Amino acid sequence: MNRITFGTSGWRGILCDSFTLENVRIVSQAIADHLRAEGVADRGVVVGYDARFMGRDFARETSRVLAGSGIRAYFCIRDTPTPVIAHALLQRKAAGAINFTASHNPYDYNGIKFSPAWGGPALPETTQDIENRANALQGEICYKGMWLNDAEEQGLFVEIDPAPDYFAQISQLVDLKAIADSGMKIAVNPLYGSGRGYLDRILRDAGVDIVSINDKVDPYFGGEPPEPAEAHIGDFIDLVKNDASIMLGLATDGDADRFGIVDCDGRYIEPNYILALLFDYLIRRRGEKGDAARSVATSHLIDAVAAHHGVKVLETPVGFKFIGEYIAANKILIGGEESAGLTIRGHVPEKDGILACLLVAEMVAVERLNLGELLADLYHRVGAVYTRRTNLRLAGDLAEGISERLKNPPAQIGGRKIREVITLDGSKYLFEDGSWMLFRKSGTEPVVRLYGESGSPADLDELMKLGEQFVLNG
Repeated sequence: MNRITFGTSGWRGILCDSFTLENVRIVSQAIADHLRAEGVADRGVVVGYDARFMGRDFARETSRVLAGSGIRAYFCIRDTPTPVIAHALLQRKAAGAINFTASHNPYDYNGIKFSPAWGGPALPETTQDIENRANALQGEICYKGMWLNDAEEQGLFVEIDPAPDYFAQISQLVDLKAIADSGMKIAVNPLYGSGRGYLDRILRDAGVDIVSINDKVDPYFGGEPPEPAEAHIGDFIDLVKNDASIMLGLATDGDADRFGIVDCDGRYIEPNYILALLFDYLIRRRGEKGDAARSVATSHLIDAVAAHHGVKVLETPVGFKFIGEYIAANKILIGGEESAGLTIRGHVPEKDGILACLLVAEMVAVERLNLGELLADLYHRVGAVYTRRTNLRLAGDLAEGISERLKNPPAQIGGRKIREVITLDGSKYLFEDGSWMLFRKSGTEPVVRLYGESGSPADLDELMKLGEQFVLNG
């Protein structure tokens, strides 16, 4: 019997191993029981899914279990991006949303992501309650499903199309006319995911010249994880690089909550830099004002932008749920994390790769500069920052005791004096010269994730070597 465990973004598992119809029914019942305990079950639940194998089938099974508990399911009529599901949840004032997605994970994964009524990813106290309930239910028939035709007759199964309301929201947040008026050609890559018919349609309907690839359903995602990172979008980078008429490349991941940006010359632009560029753009060009929130692993280039404009940065643990809280409370202008998650004030408290891509397109259109030029200008105004992440695999005895050693570092590493140690999420060392490194230990494998940041590429190379030596050599 596999224990059901909710991680940073819900419960995920490998299909036919831990992720089975039976476990889906158990988790669905646990969520139904949680909502009843909270006294909100009568508000119904939005049920959605991404483009993965059997996503629709899992979602229908969840709807049967919800109906068996007397809870209405607002069922998305097609595979739907995570931010669109979040928007539908808020629009309908539902009790929550159950979204079948494994986001950027490989094709053989699926997952359940639960969002409570406030619209963001569930916080740890919520997922812990659901997890406890689910594991207590294992090994017994704990649910009573209702056939969907009966559920529909009783008003417990309602099909919805959340796209139109989401499109209307986006049109209020992005200057689509400016993008169209710029005359630039944009390449779009939904990576065979649920972003198909969203980013491309919004741009096309606005009159933008676009070319789209990987825009059909493929549960194998073309043989790559549906992650818009440089390592997985070589075909897209080549397309942009080899077509001089393309000004910008925009990609989204499997459930369209993450973004990947390619400049006109085929250069992949790190999400860290995109977050800072957009923060600066919103204040400098749009005239908006407000603070930013970023995860502990995200670039301090955002901090440099904040200092330049006289605003603040709030640091959170890794996990967009913590940034979503600030958005929901209207405390920040923009929130983002280094793993390509972003949202802005007035929008859903959830990552939105579609919105991020459109904001980048607006920025390029309004500034009439490519991203390389915009980044160079930002460096000129706030100072250069270079960032990197790598995984360090631990062998033998290294895996034991590494967490304690990371929390108690020496006074300096490689001659760099440690000014401050932050243990908000992992162990982050801030050095007196302004550089920093962060170590986060994986909870599922003997791996330490090393993040580093410095003011020059050469110094970043040295910093990353020091971090690797510190972990692997003691």
